Amino acid sequence: MKRLITIAILLFAFFAAETQACTTAVVSGKYTKNGKPLLWKHRDTWAVNNKIMHFKDGKFEYTGLVNSKDETGKSIWIGFNDAGFGIMNSASYNLNNDTIKQSGLEGRIMKQALQSCATIDDFEQLLKDMPQPTRLEANFGVIDAQGGAAYFELANFSYVKIDANDATAAPYGYLIRTNYSFTGEMGIGGGYIRYVTANKVFDDAVKINELSAQTVLQKASRNLTHSLTEQNLWDYKNLAAGEKKYVHFLDFIPRSGSSSSIIIEGVNKDETPENIVMWTMLGFPLTTVIIPVWLHSDMQLPQVMSYDEELKDSPLCHYALGLKEEVFAMKWGHSKKYYIDINSLLNADDKGFMQVLPTLEEEILNKAYAYKQDWEENGLKVSELNEYYNWIDGVVWNFYQVNFPQLKIK
Repeated sequence: MKRLITIAILLFAFFAAETQACTTAVVSGKYTKNGKPLLWKHRDTWAVNNKIMHFKDGKFEYTGLVNSKDETGKSIWIGFNDAGFGIMNSASYNLNNDTIKQSGLEGRIMKQALQSCATIDDFEQLLKDMPQPTRLEANFGVIDAQGGAAYFELANFSYVKIDANDATAAPYGYLIRTNYSFTGEMGIGGGYIRYVTANKVFDDAVKINELSAQTVLQKASRNLTHSLTEQNLWDYKNLAAGEKKYVHFLDFIPRSGSSSSIIIEGVNKDETPENIVMWTMLGFPLTTVIIPVWLHSDMQLPQVMSYDEELKDSPLCHYALGLKEEVFAMKWGHSKKYYIDINSLLNADDKGFMQVLPTLEEEILNKAYAYKQDWEENGLKVSELNEYYNWIDGVVWNFYQVNFPQLKIK
C-alpha cells in the first residue's frame, strides 16, 4: 500500500511538472547591458489563453499576466506595480518531502504582493507572515526599485533567499530557475535540460555585454537548441516551404504548453518607477511578437493584449494559438504534444512563422525604443503612450490579417 501511495505521488509530480514547466531568471542590473535588473518568466501551463490586465484595487496600482478565463484577475502570474516592484514564479518539485496537499495559489500570493509590496523586504515579510504549512512549493523571483533582485525558494515550512547581487550566489549577476530549487534535493523535479540551455544563452550574452530583455526573449524564449542531444532545429531551415518535416519537440525551452514569455525590465536605484517596462510575448512564443507594456493610471492597454468577449481571449494570444495549430500539426493521441512540423516555423523560402514575424516585431520595438529613450530623459507622456498602443492595435491586426489569411481575422 505504501509503495502504491509513493508511486501515486511521483506520478502526480510528473504530470504537474508537465503542465507547470516554466523557465525563469532573475538578473542583477550590474551585468545587464543598460544596468537595469530583469525578471524573466517563460510560462508553461495548461492555461494557454492569456491576457494583460491593469488593476487599481490595492495600495499600489499594478499590471500583470492573467489567465483569460480569470475574468476579474484573481491570480497574477507575472507583474509589476507603480512602486517599482516586480514578481513572478516557477513551480518547484523538489522542496517538500511530505504529503501535504499543495494549494496552487501562487498566483493569488503574487497578486497580494503586487497590491501591497514596494520592496523585496516587504515581500520577505509577507512570506514570514504566512501561516504554515504554506501549501506552496515554488521559486518566487522579485525585483524592486532599490536595485534588489532575488529568488525566494519557498517550501511548506521554510524559505531561502538567494540574492542576484551576491557574487557568491550569482557570479555573473543572474540566477536561473526551472522546476526545481537549488536548496531542494538535486535530481528531483524537472527542467534540468532547460536550465542548461538557458544558462548558455545568459552566459554567452554576459561575455559580450549583450544581456538585455530583447536578447533573452529572442534567443532563450525562442531557442531551438537541445542542450542534451545538441540538436539544433535551425538545421532544417533549408527545406522548401510546404515540405512537412516532423521533429521531436521535448525539453526545449519553448514547449507545447508555452503560453507566454515575459521580461520585466526594472529601474535603477535613483530612477522613477514610471520607467519600468514589461516586454510581453502573449501566446505561443514562436508565433507571436514582443509588445512592451508601461504602467500609468490613465493608460489604455492595447486591445490586442486585452480580453475580447467574442474570442474569449486576447486577440494576439488568439492569433498566436491559431498559428500554433499548424506547428503542432499532428492531432492524434498524446504524440500531438511532442512533435512539430518544423517547416511551418522556418524554411528555405523564408516563409516560416519565425522568419515572417520578425518584420512586425522589429517595427514595434524600434518605435518602442524611440519612445523609451525620450520618456526616460523627459518623463512618460501618457498621450504618446496611448497613441503608441493604438498604433500597435492597428499594425498587429493588419500584419496577421495580411500575412496569415488562414486565421480569418475579422
